[in-house]
Amino acid sequence: MSMTASASSHGCISAIAMCIPCSSSKFSSQSSLTLAVPQRASTRRSFRVCRAMVQQAVQGAPAAYAKEMERLSAKESLLLAFKDAGGFEALVAGKTTEWQKIDVNERITGLERLNPTPRPTTSPFLEGRWNFEWFGSGSPGLFAARIIFENFPSSLANLSKMDVVIKDGNAKITANLTLLNSIDSKIILSTKLSVEGPLRMKEEYVEGGFVSPTIIEERVPEQLKGALGQAANAFQQLPAPIRDPVATGLKVPLSGSFQRLFMISYLDEEILIIRNTAGIPEVLTRLDAAPSSLGDSSPEG
Repeated sequence: MSMTASASSHGCISAIAMCIPCSSSKFSSQSSLTLAVPQRASTRRSFRVCRAMVQQAVQGAPAAYAKEMERLSAKESLLLAFKDAGGFEALVAGKTTEWQKIDVNERITGLERLNPTPRPTTSPFLEGRWNFEWFGSGSPGLFAARIIFENFPSSLANLSKMDVVIKDGNAKITANLTLLNSIDSKIILSTKLSVEGPLRMKEEYVEGGFVSPTIIEERVPEQLKGALGQAANAFQQLPAPIRDPVATGLKVPLSGSFQRLFMISYLDEEILIIRNTAGIPEVLTRLDAAPSSLGDSSPEG
């Protein structure tokens, strides 16, 4: 017998045991027998209560199973909605329609209602590498993406993906840029996370960085190869105090310049949903192995 069935059987036995009168209730005299007739209505009521208790104990396991199936279905529905809306690239390029946006938001709300983790800010599920799937209107990530697309045509600059690594109270957000379809670069933002409550966290921006671009030579258009070659030669002729920091990446301290509060409205081993103070959602999906697959099966550790 499985543990679930055993627990359900134990609950049924306990409920039945509560309904069985003890031996002291046996009638020991004629006077007690004469009092038995008026108590029949009360006895019938007690029996109905006991029967309801037994039914509740029997139905507990199927109810939990049905709720879990509802949650898994809601997750699958949300992921399909992202795909139907064109995914991350369509979102940051502003190609998602109003109907697609409201459809995704409706499914986000439906999944949040089934959140299985009561204290997500201290859950081990929070740590790991996450991929940004969706930004609501007004989200900082979407705002940054729109700046890129409004100032540069897609043939010149493209934001291919964004991810974040959360570990030991710190987060590192990486935006992957592709320039001229042949130059890959990254913008990295480091932040500090503080727990403000079971659902609420504070994020303080610590440092911003720009990783030196990597040229993919086989993708470089013929008309640009000469210009890129000249730029590379000119870069090598720069003084070492200037050339070396640029080659290793530029870093800008941001301590105290920007911070925000957000709430974790849903968290499990695969999906993370947060909302800022304006209620705007961001949805992330896990890129690495979840803690549960490493032997931690409890959302609360």
